[in-house]
Amino acid sequence: MQQPFDGAPGKAAAALLVLIALLTAACATTGGAPRPRPFPGAALPPASAPPPAVGPPVVVPSSPIAPTVIVSTALMYTGIPYRNGGSDPSGFDCSGFVQWVFSQNGIRLPRDVHDQYDAGQKVDLRDVQPGDLLFFETVSRGASHVGVAIGGDQFVHAPSSKGVVRVERFTASYWAMRFVGARRIADAQDKSTKTN
Repeated sequence: MQQPFDGAPGKAAAALLVLIALLTAACATTGGAPRPRPFPGAALPPASAPPPAVGPPVVVPSSPIAPTVIVSTALMYTGIPYRNGGSDPSGFDCSGFVQWVFSQNGIRLPRDVHDQYDAGQKVDLRDVQPGDLLFFETVSRGASHVGVAIGGDQFVHAPSSKGVVRVERFTASYWAMRFVGARRIADAQDKSTKTN
């Protein structure tokens, strides 16, 4: 039997506010490391396997990854839904998306936006190339949102506002006034490769 409404509109309003806050949360969340994408013929890791270590960029491949490969990987996930704390194709937040894209190409990045901002080599906005990371100040001071430059004035990212991974122009007024910096991970990879 269904219970009658108890006349507590304050509870419903509070629940609605909590739901809205969760859906519009910043992308500066932390979460688990992305699971590696299985390749044809590769055995899947056991479900109890620990997640890969995260930290400063660590290069796994023996040769540098072309920025176009990073861009191609990122664009494969357009349309994937936004999920706060998400770090795999079932749903991404911004830093989880970036970490996943690079991990699919053998490059480990930190999980948190602030830590990703500290990775790689600083790049001036005029010198941004495909595959560079673009950082924006959205809801908190400093870098709180990240995306991957894909060429021209466009980037691909996982924003919470419309709920899916998508391409936008970083020169659009909303993003331009919130830009805080860019980082090139490929250069960090080249340096790491040379020291190994």
